[in-house]
Formats: sequence, C-alpha cells, structure tokens
Amino acid sequence: MNFLFLLLPVLTYLVFFENRTHVLSNLVIVILAAVSMILCMSFPIHLESGFIFDLRSIPLILVALYGGYKYGFILYLILITYRCLIIGGDGAIQAFLYNTVIFPFIQIWSRRFQRLEKNHRISLAVSVSFFTILFYLITLAFQVPLNQEFWILAINSLSTYIVMTFILTFLIEKIIANMKAREAFVHSERLHLISELSASVAHEIRNPLTVTNGFLQLLNESKDIPRKEKGYIEYSLLELQRAEQIVNDFLAYSRPQSENMVYSDFKEEVEYTKNILQPYAHMHQVEIHLSFQNTLKRKYDKNQIQQCLINLCKNGIESMKDTGGILSIHVFERKNQIIISIKDTGIGMTEEQIARLGKPFYSTKNHGTGLGMLMVYSTIHKVKGTIKVDSEKGNGTTFTITIPV
Repeated sequence: MNFLFLLLPVLTYLVFFENRTHVLSNLVIVILAAVSMILCMSFPIHLESGFIFDLRSIPLILVALYGGYKYGFILYLILITYRCLIIGGDGAIQAFLYNTVIFPFIQIWSRRFQRLEKNHRISLAVSVSFFTILFYLITLAFQVPLNQEFWILAINSLSTYIVMTFILTFLIEKIIANMKAREAFVHSERLHLISELSASVAHEIRNPLTVTNGFLQLLNESKDIPRKEKGYIEYSLLELQRAEQIVNDFLAYSRPQSENMVYSDFKEEVEYTKNILQPYAHMHQVEIHLSFQNTLKRKYDKNQIQQCLINLCKNGIESMKDTGGILSIHVFERKNQIIISIKDTGIGMTEEQIARLGKPFYSTKNHGTGLGMLMVYSTIHKVKGTIKVDSEKGNGTTFTITIPV
C-alpha cells in the first residue's frame, strides 16, 4: 500500500499534468508528493514486534534532489507539521530532530545530482535513500534493544528503501527521457517544415522582386523624373536589396549548400567569429576569450556554421552591452563529440524564456524577430547536434553545442 502511495504522484503527473508549464509542473509535483507522504504516514506498516514503519522519506528525498532546496523545504515543512502536530504521540520529537538533521545533507547532494547523467542520478538517489534510512536505524539503535526483531527490521527497511527508490527514480528518468525525446521530435518537425516553407516562399518572392528591381533601376536612369522623386526610387531600391538579402538568407538556411561544405574541426569558423565580432565587442566593453582544444573533424556547411556562431556570440555580447563582461568560447572534444561552449556574463534568462528559444518569431530583444535563434537551432539540427542552455536571471547564459562525429 505504501508503494502504491508512492506511485500515485508519478502516474497522476504522467496522465494529467505532463504538458503543463514548468512552474505549474513543479507546484503540482510538490502537492502530489505531499499527498503521497501524508498517506504513507497515515497508513504505516505495523510490524508484529510493535514497530511502525513507512516510506515517507522517499518523496522528500526525490523532490529535494530533483527540485532543489525551495521545493524540498516546502515538503520538509509539510512532513514536520503533519507528523508532529496532526499525528503527534510518541516519537514526534525524535521524528522532528531526525528529519531536521538529514534534510541539509540531502540538499548538499541536490546540485550535484542535477548535473549527473541518468544512470548516475539513479545510483545517487539510491545511495542517499540508503544512508538516510541507515541513519534512522542508527538513531533507533540507541532507543531499543538490539535483538533479532531489530535486525529483521533493519534488513527489511534498508532493502525496501533501496528497491522502492530505484523503481521510482527509474520511472521518473524514463518520463523525463520520453518528454525530451518528444520535444526533440516536435522541434525537428518544426525546423523541417520551416526549412521547406522558407525555400518555396523565397523562390516565389525572388522573381517579382527581381522584376520590380529592374523597372526601378530603369526609372532611376530616366531624365524625365525630378531629382526629388529619384530620391524615393533610390530608397525603394535599397529596401528591395534588403528584401532580396532576406530571401537569400532564407534560401541559405533552408539546406546546406554543396559549394560551402567542408570537412574540418571548426577552428577556422570559431576564429573567424572572434575576429569579426572583436570591434563590436570592444564597443560594448566586452572581452572575448577563445580556447580551442579539439582534434576531431566532421562535414558541415561552413557559411551556416559561421552564421550560427556569430548569432550566438552577438547575442551574448548584446546581453552585456550595459555592464560589459567576458564572452568565453571554448571548443573541446569528448567521447567522439565536438563540444562548443559559448558563455557570457550578461543579464541571463528565465526558464520560460529558455523553453521558447528557437521558436519562430520569439525573441528576448525588444525589436528582435527570433529568426537568428531559429537559424541557430536549424543549423545545429542539420549536423545532428544538440543545444543545451544553462541560464539564470542576472548571472549570464551558457550555450553548450554538442555535435557527434
């Protein structure tokens, strides 16, 4: 029954709340975990020896590890309040002291836990659960005789916590992996659709633009038109040139161009990006630091990769234009993958802004179109790479591009 209570928040979230916004999802998880924890305490396991045992600590451990201090502390307060004020009775003081002591230690592992890979997260969650119940048994050993019944309780409680934590963490990781896979698929389909649409629309628009441009040039050469009106024609020609450039950009972004394909290690493109943006960075009191430690090579469209890096670095510089700062570009290799890390010390982004990056016409700038970041995601997608964004409001942003070789 206790295990069913632990499964309740996982299944409820999966069925009803999986597609909610990030903030709402966290709130829902805390509420569901609190309900699970309260049910475990309300319907504990009564052993023949007189001991009462439940799995209340597992929701607290998992929420603290995955959600961090803020959400873990909310669950800690709920646990203490319900155990000490609602249930009460013998052991309330011991429960308060025990949970107060273990909670900070769980939080110490939370930040490291969130940086680990899937299998390591499962192992760490099981380890934290094991040491948590082990500490409980050690404190219990000072209060009861160490007879056969105690050792039976110890063996069963340790094995139960390990198995239950493993199953729940595995299910949570599977849900997270499925969500990421679905998001990647949807994003891939969106980029493919935009690529096809931009190519077809660009071709259709280019013909009337060329005709209009030709007629305006003829009009501009006419001697029958007053000089003032010729000024209007010149402005029109400039705007047509800008429109043609946009069309050409759409065509360039829609698919790799065979004449631009190279087999290289990204060094030339990264150095080109640094050199071309150096004056712009200097104008905004930004230093560009470049570190290159890669020997791996792969095939890619040189122009698209250059434009992708320029867009990312330019965004980083503009995020520091009021305060200045450092833009770090680090290229290195890891397990047959080329890693490009672009880090700034600018204004940062919220989790909601990060989630919307790369979507058409969304931009964090007041007058931005969002097409620059769309091009970035599209280019990295074409080389089968991934983009990870780590950012915190006021503490800068790091774009980590992973490209398989």
